[in-house]
Amino acid sequence: MVALPIPAMASELCKTITEAKLERHKNLFLNYRNLHHFPLELLKDEGLQYLERLYMKRNSLTTLPEDLAQKLPNLVELYLHSNNIVVIPEAIGSLVKLQFLDLSDNALEIVCPEIGRLRSLRHLRLANNQLKYLPAEVGDLRELQTLDISTNHLRTLPERLHMCLSLQYLTADRNHLWYVPRHLCQLPSLNELSMAGNCLAFLPLDLGRSRELQYVYVDNNIHLKGLPSYLYNKVIGCSGCGSPFLKSEMKLLSFTSGQLTIFLPAEVKAIGTDLDCVLPLQEMAMRTLYNTYSRFFKDLQFLTPISLPRSLLELLHCPLGHCHRCSQPMFTIVYPKLFPLRETPMAGLHQGRTTVSFVAYCCSTQCLQTFDLLS
Repeated sequence: MVALPIPAMASELCKTITEAKLERHKNLFLNYRNLHHFPLELLKDEGLQYLERLYMKRNSLTTLPEDLAQKLPNLVELYLHSNNIVVIPEAIGSLVKLQFLDLSDNALEIVCPEIGRLRSLRHLRLANNQLKYLPAEVGDLRELQTLDISTNHLRTLPERLHMCLSLQYLTADRNHLWYVPRHLCQLPSLNELSMAGNCLAFLPLDLGRSRELQYVYVDNNIHLKGLPSYLYNKVIGCSGCGSPFLKSEMKLLSFTSGQLTIFLPAEVKAIGTDLDCVLPLQEMAMRTLYNTYSRFFKDLQFLTPISLPRSLLELLHCPLGHCHRCSQPMFTIVYPKLFPLRETPMAGLHQGRTTVSFVAYCCSTQCLQTFDLLS
């Protein structure tokens, strides 16, 4: 393809935009135009109120105009893949009809909180950027089905992400994440979770308990040695996990069985054994409270932080996990049981590429003794 001189490119651009205005186009393709800013012709005058899809991939844009929503009020899909955009401006929140936003392969460092106002958004792609955090307002995207935040610099996920009740696909590969929030296990529609190439040392006790979650990929998390037994019979990727480590490197509770050692989630306060006769008093009290008030969990305001410490109140809303044997909620103590993957029928699928174990987290010595992974 012969490159057009700049005046010719500008003339061709004006012609394309003018034609879209006159003919009331719903789709406008401005990919590969070497654009460094939004064309004035795109924002000038009226005529693009019928535009629903704008494609501006592989240009050199560095920002978005503040009046974008005013000029393109009916925009449903916006493709800005492979530009040089650093900041998503506040004005993005005014694109109230937007359902698909692709900002992959840019230079994004900041996503403004106003993104939470995109209440119609279903697909958000932010892969291959420079993001160190995402605003909590991402949790306001109740229609969001797909979130791709892979290849960034994230250490944590948005604190309200579990409120994205329509979320089906979450991809967060190649970041610096060291844990998966246990609240994500409550997502009712999550079908696929991919967190390969992070810094995970443990997974939530309840990960895989949901029948909807069928695909979990945690490959190349070198400190990860334990998979919740709920993930057995799911499609899992765990190659490159379970590499040797120095125990002093991690300030987490760990459980050892034979030559196997796994880390437990940071919220776990104690590890039970099959020699225990009585549960700790705090665990017994929490289970009693939960069983008494669970039917009121949609409104637990009567259990204020004055009557119960905030940390324990939060645990009532979202327990550490549920017994892998009987589904009893657990709050401070777990009774783990290891099943090395290499000793299960799934060993052939992984061909020695991983040394992880399935971990059954039980609520008592009785469940610990009677749990069988293969039954």
